[in-house]
Amino acid sequence: MENNNHTKETPSFQRKHFIWLIFGVILLAANLRPALTSVGPLVSSIRDDLHLSNSVAGLITTLPLIAFAIMSPLAPKLGRKLGNELTLFIALIALIIGIFIRSSSTSVPLFIGTAILGLAIAICNVLIPGLIKHKFSKKVGLMTGIYSSSMGIFAALASGISIPLSHGLGLGWKGSLYCWAVLAAIAAVIWIPQLRNHDKLSKAKGEGIEVGGLWRSPLAWQVTLYMGLQSMGFYVTVAWLPLILQDRGLSVSAAGWMLSLLQFISLPANFLIPVIADRVSNQKWLAVMTGFFYIAGFAGLMVNSTSLVILSVIFLGLGQGSAISLALSLFGLRTKNAHQAAELSGMAQSFGYLLAAIGPILFGFLRDLTHTWLTPLTFIIITSVIMLITGYGAGRNKYVIPDKEKDVA
Repeated sequence: MENNNHTKETPSFQRKHFIWLIFGVILLAANLRPALTSVGPLVSSIRDDLHLSNSVAGLITTLPLIAFAIMSPLAPKLGRKLGNELTLFIALIALIIGIFIRSSSTSVPLFIGTAILGLAIAICNVLIPGLIKHKFSKKVGLMTGIYSSSMGIFAALASGISIPLSHGLGLGWKGSLYCWAVLAAIAAVIWIPQLRNHDKLSKAKGEGIEVGGLWRSPLAWQVTLYMGLQSMGFYVTVAWLPLILQDRGLSVSAAGWMLSLLQFISLPANFLIPVIADRVSNQKWLAVMTGFFYIAGFAGLMVNSTSLVILSVIFLGLGQGSAISLALSLFGLRTKNAHQAAELSGMAQSFGYLLAAIGPILFGFLRDLTHTWLTPLTFIIITSVIMLITGYGAGRNKYVIPDKEKDVA
C-alpha cells in the first residue's frame, strides 16, 4: 500500500503557520501574470522609446512563453533537489531581478530580463500545483480555486492599470513595469517562514516518477493536450480579439473593454471549477462544458456584425476561466502524490506553452493568407473540439501512472 504519511498534517501545521502558508500561496499566485499582462498595453511605448520594429517588439510577449516551454520540464528536478519551498523563493528573487533588468533603457537588457522573469514564472507555474497537493491534500480543489482566482485577478488588474501608472502618474513604461517588483518582493518576504520546511518534500522517498514512464502514459498526454489547447485558445484571444472586434464594427476603446470584460467574467469560473472538480467522481462533463464554451464563443465571432459580440465574449470568458482552472486541477487529480503532480505539471505546461506561443502566430498567418477571419476562427474551433475530446479523456477517474490493480473507470 502506498505510504501517504507525507500528505498528513504534522505538528508544525499550527493554525498560525497554516494561515501564513495560505497567504503565501495567494501572493505567489498573484505574481504569476502581472509581469506579463502589464506589458501588452505598453508595447507601443516600449517600441517607440527603444526604436524597435513591430516584429522585434512582439518578442516581448512571446519570449516568456518560450521560456515557459523550456523551463517547465526542468522545474520538478529543481524542486526535488532543493525542495519546493526554497525553489519557489529563489524563483521570486529571480523574478524581481528579471523585472529590474527588463526595465532598462536599451533593448538587450529588455529581452534578457524578459527571459529571466519568464524562467522564474515557469518554475512557480509548475511547482505550485505540487505544493498544493502536498500541503493541502484534503483541500486541493479549494486551494486550486484560490490560486487560480488570485492569478486571474492580478492578471486583469495589471493589464488595466499599466497605462494609468505610465501616463496618469507619469512613471513612464519603465516605472510602470518596476512597480510589479514590489509585489514580488512582498511575496518573497511572506514566503521566508516556509524555508525551514524546504527539505521535507525533496527528501521524501518512493514518491518519484520516471519521466519516461510519464511521457508514455496516454492519460498524461490527454492532460497535456488539454492544457496546451486551452492555453492556445487563451493567447489567441488575448492577441487577436480586439482586432477581430474592431473589424466587426467596434471602436478601439470598446474592443479593449470587451477584452477586459472577458477577463473579469472568467474570475468566478476560476474559483468554482476546481472546487467542483474536487468533489465529483470524474471531471468529464466539466471538460465537455468548457469545450462547448470555447466553441460557442469562437463561432459567435464568425458573424460579420456586432450582434453576437457580448454573447461571444461571455462564452469565451466562462470557457477560458473554466479551462485553465480545470487544467490546473487535473495535475493533482490525476496523480497520487506531490512529486507526480509536479512532473505532470512540468510536462503539460512545457508542451502547453509551446502551443501557446505558436497559436497566435499561426492564427495571424492564416488571417494574412486568406484575408478573412473565417479561416483562422475555423482553425481555433477545430482545436477547441480536440480540446473537448482530450479533456473528456483526461477527466476520467484514473491516475497517469496506474497501480498494478485495475483503476476505477
